[in-house]
Amino acid sequence: MSMDPSQESTQPNQGLDLSAVRSKNMPAEQAGQTGQGGQAAGAGAGADGAAGGPAGGDPNAVAVPGLVFDVDESTFTSLVAISDRVPVVIDLWAEWCEPCKQLSPILERVVTAYGGRLVLAKVDVDANPRLQQAFGVQSIPTVVALIKGQPVPLFQSALPEPQVQAYFDELLKLAGENGVTGHAAVGGAEPEPAGPAHPEAEEALAKGDFDTAENLFKAALANSPADEEAKFGLARAGLGRRLIDQEPADLIAAADADPKNVEAAKAAADAEVVSGKAGSAFNRLISLIRTTAGDEKESLRLRVLDLFEVLGADDPAVTKARTALMRALF
Repeated sequence: MSMDPSQESTQPNQGLDLSAVRSKNMPAEQAGQTGQGGQAAGAGAGADGAAGGPAGGDPNAVAVPGLVFDVDESTFTSLVAISDRVPVVIDLWAEWCEPCKQLSPILERVVTAYGGRLVLAKVDVDANPRLQQAFGVQSIPTVVALIKGQPVPLFQSALPEPQVQAYFDELLKLAGENGVTGHAAVGGAEPEPAGPAHPEAEEALAKGDFDTAENLFKAALANSPADEEAKFGLARAGLGRRLIDQEPADLIAAADADPKNVEAAKAAADAEVVSGKAGSAFNRLISLIRTTAGDEKESLRLRVLDLFEVLGADDPAVTKARTALMRALF
């Protein structure tokens, strides 16, 4: 839909609050614990105990010495407590290993980009042979993970950054399926409240300048592909553009009147998500996926994935719909 340039800085539709879209679709008890972007409101709160204990009184936060830290045989047991709430990636390396030197900075960079949803523990296998034996390491570098104290094999050898990120994305999905959805809080001091990660993009989004917001979020993702806030912002910018000058109730009514119309269903699903009815949105789209083919089916699939990004992987509607989508596609 074209838009008069003089209207570029107008506010989005009355009642359309893109910043609150996740909390609208979240169960009441969960919505009270989380903030924008699905991260717990107390993320980064100070630790009140040893590594692995609750941080700042937030039960979803776990105190860690850093997002990247060294462990040895005497401190390794602390990882088990951390892994109850945050997936722990373990880098088994040695000083003489050239591939390790290539991989380690990649691991550190990618883990840090997740902003506390993962932590990285580094183990020098020469100094800690019993840990090498415990994990059955035959060659290095070897990367494994812990979720609720259970080892999860990941990969061996140095991999390029996009592949490492893909492994970690899957690890986070597995962690979520097992209820490990906390965040790491570094240090013991209470930090100042953090502002938005991308203030210029968020300001443009709030003004309804979706083109500018989209460009800024895309630039952020080009620099840091694992930036969850930028992914969330980009998805909201697309949602806002699609709904500008539209009345959600009208879109839903139009789709209900013509249930086989793919474009109407996609528009109605957008409207249902901003209205706090994510389950209905996914049911509508996935039902059509089962009966369509070709380009129409692909466009529906992409809209489902886009709305997953808007809501976040922890949303119960997303968890349920992800399974339904796989069944509909295969």
